[in-house]
Amino acid sequence: MNQLHELSLIEVEEFISLRRDIHQHPELAFDEHRTAALVAKKLKSWGYEVYEGIGGTGVVGVLKSGTGEMAIGLRADMDALPIYEQSGVEWSSCNHGVMHACGHDGHTAMLLAAAKELADTKEFSGTLNLIFQPAEEGGGGALSMMEDELFKRFPCDAIFAIHNMPGYPVGHFIFRDGPTMSSSDYASIEINGVGGHGGMPHKASDPIVAASSIVMALQTIVSRNVDPQQSAVVTVGAFNAGHANNVIPAKAKLELSVRALDPQVRIDLEKRIKALVSSQAESFGLTASIDWRPGYSVLVNSHAETEFARNVASDFFGESGIIRQGPALSGSEDFAFMLEEVPGCYLFIGNGDTPGTCMVHNPAYDFNDENIAIGATFWCQLVKQYLKV
Repeated sequence: MNQLHELSLIEVEEFISLRRDIHQHPELAFDEHRTAALVAKKLKSWGYEVYEGIGGTGVVGVLKSGTGEMAIGLRADMDALPIYEQSGVEWSSCNHGVMHACGHDGHTAMLLAAAKELADTKEFSGTLNLIFQPAEEGGGGALSMMEDELFKRFPCDAIFAIHNMPGYPVGHFIFRDGPTMSSSDYASIEINGVGGHGGMPHKASDPIVAASSIVMALQTIVSRNVDPQQSAVVTVGAFNAGHANNVIPAKAKLELSVRALDPQVRIDLEKRIKALVSSQAESFGLTASIDWRPGYSVLVNSHAETEFARNVASDFFGESGIIRQGPALSGSEDFAFMLEEVPGCYLFIGNGDTPGTCMVHNPAYDFNDENIAIGATFWCQLVKQYLKV
């Protein structure tokens, strides 16, 4: 990255301070009132048309320049996580038990820094829609904004979003077209038996034994029912049953996380899990019920928009500063819903690869402020190229 970033040192310091202020005051899904108000105030001061309360606490800033008819959307997420911070930084969370452990504070700061630069220069012709989304962390804020007619009110020809990624050098951009992040579904399985005395198991129908068999049988689904060329995850994250060593409980409960990188594999996993759980429980003379809760879709980046974003990054930062086709990830992201309606690209920016660099969702994590200028510069270049004067 030999070229100078467009944002001046003074401007960068302004947005580093803003990022740290947001970090210090994190807010959970759909409770981002302070953050949303701060975003709206900044956008208004720079001349954007600002729309608040979209999908709950979402904010959209619209800036038009020239006579161009194209429109681009850039999205940043604003919510934090229910984590007790242990980063030790001076700007640690003031809200006990709530933390910006995924870098959404940095994503918001990057987009605001770009917003100011683009408003100051107006070196584009068309419509710029800046989307500040609530509730990415499992709340489905993208869907909420879309249900509030996001793309009808603010049409976009393409949309883009950036997420930081520890494990890669600071400021390096990672792209991938096609399936990029997995779907995420959740299932609660309740196995119903007959409780009894631990010393007389023949008088009971033990749900713990049946549930244990189900746990092991579930491990065969990916290895024996999914094409080896595909990717899928079935994780039993919780197993709850009983309270005493001499009591056979009447119920056992399992909590599952199910992920796939292909829509059809996602459908097949649901069918196979339901069939396996039912038949396994029946083989022990018990019954089982499944509460299946669909989560986020498979995130699929469109080829043309991804290639466009790749080339923008390569032209400005150099080919050595990008990875053209990074690996798919088994994490999930509700930007997937936006990409189902509008073509676009979800890309990553390295947050550091030195020893001790924390992964996201870690209580010691912190966003790398060096990325604010780099990310904002990329946003500016993307807009200028997409909405050429």
